[in-house]
Amino acid sequence: MPVAGEASVGVSGGTATTVEERWRQFFRWGPYVLLGIATALAGATAPELMSGPEMVTAGGLVAAVLALQLGWHTRRPPASPSAAVDGGRAVVLVPGAPGPGSAAYFALRTALAFALTWLNPFFAVFACVGYFDAVQLLSPRPLFVRAGLLAVALTMAGSQSGGLPPASALNWVAFGGLFLLNASLAVGLAHLDAKEAEKAAERSATIAQLARANARLEQALAENATLQAQLVLQAREAGVADERRRLAAEIHDTLAQGLTGIIAQLQAADAAGPGQARVHHRRAAALARHSLGEARRSVQDLSPVALEHDTLPEALGKTVGAWAERTGIGARFTATGTPHPLHEEVAATLLRIAQEALANAERHSGATRAGVTLSYMGDEVVLDIRDDGRGFDPAAPPARDSHGGFGLDGMRARAERLAGEVGIESAPGEGTAVSVRVPLARHD
Repeated sequence: MPVAGEASVGVSGGTATTVEERWRQFFRWGPYVLLGIATALAGATAPELMSGPEMVTAGGLVAAVLALQLGWHTRRPPASPSAAVDGGRAVVLVPGAPGPGSAAYFALRTALAFALTWLNPFFAVFACVGYFDAVQLLSPRPLFVRAGLLAVALTMAGSQSGGLPPASALNWVAFGGLFLLNASLAVGLAHLDAKEAEKAAERSATIAQLARANARLEQALAENATLQAQLVLQAREAGVADERRRLAAEIHDTLAQGLTGIIAQLQAADAAGPGQARVHHRRAAALARHSLGEARRSVQDLSPVALEHDTLPEALGKTVGAWAERTGIGARFTATGTPHPLHEEVAATLLRIAQEALANAERHSGATRAGVTLSYMGDEVVLDIRDDGRGFDPAAPPARDSHGGFGLDGMRARAERLAGEVGIESAPGEGTAVSVRVPLARHD
């Protein structure tokens, strides 16, 4: 006894569709086939089991059944061959069912089958069709389904016990036992079918939910792919911007400072005598060669040439000495604490900041003395650059232009890339102190 949605649950493939279509064909043509078989058997046994008036009555009832069947199937539109399950709700397999019309059709057909079986037990062959389509025609009311199945069981038990009405006490006993057996089997199997239909509907709903979840997942994956592409693009743009900032800082700290020194030496050579002019020219040429080498190393993202063979304290000492000799400003370098080999990026950053701070002191401060101190302090390294120049107000630093103002921003940017910080202490007429603190990262 199939129930709604049993043939196919959430499946539109070939096998499930074929099973559904076969059930539809049975519900459409099965009553005619079973009626034909029952009529043939009844006709063959009519002389022994039926009287003349009963044969005429049976013929009239068979005609009434045919009219009922034709009327039922012609007034109802056929079901869609592709009907299966829609959103977890089963679609019936009998055209026009369930509904009041289908319930009336089932009741009238069952009554006619009962009457025919009363006339000849072999008409029970036709009556048994009620076992198959009771659920389809009488749903969704379980009470109606049970009543319809019991009516069919009553008809079948009468046929199996020797015909209706039972002719003897033994026939009545057989009728009662067969009725209980038929009723139990029919109602029990219908109950199992109903449970299976519920499970089928649940499976269909689960499949529909999974399909929606998969659709949402695919949408999320597409959005993630788009987001990832955007992140890659942003990362690429950020990398390009960071590289531009690095090159800008390197150019400022190497080429710009070198060119400034070259210009200063050439100007000094113009104002000096022949002997001293040659000294300034040699210094200008040395600065040009040094700046060219630093520019090449900056493009290749290499450490400053001063750190190629020297440690940071040694490189700072030489840088301060060369700066003092070139500018004529008294300068001193001091290292405190226990020196540790530093990561090359940390060492290069501190050296560049020291060079920039000294260049600022030369260009802007008018200082006569300067001092550079490198301190190893436990878990950090500190670089201090001081001068006795004219100073400035840190809250209102000079505007960035072609002559200056880039150095402080560059120093801070360099330190921040190493999770460090730059502090400025200055006041008009009181000199300037630049302090750089960087977490100690030892070179392995």
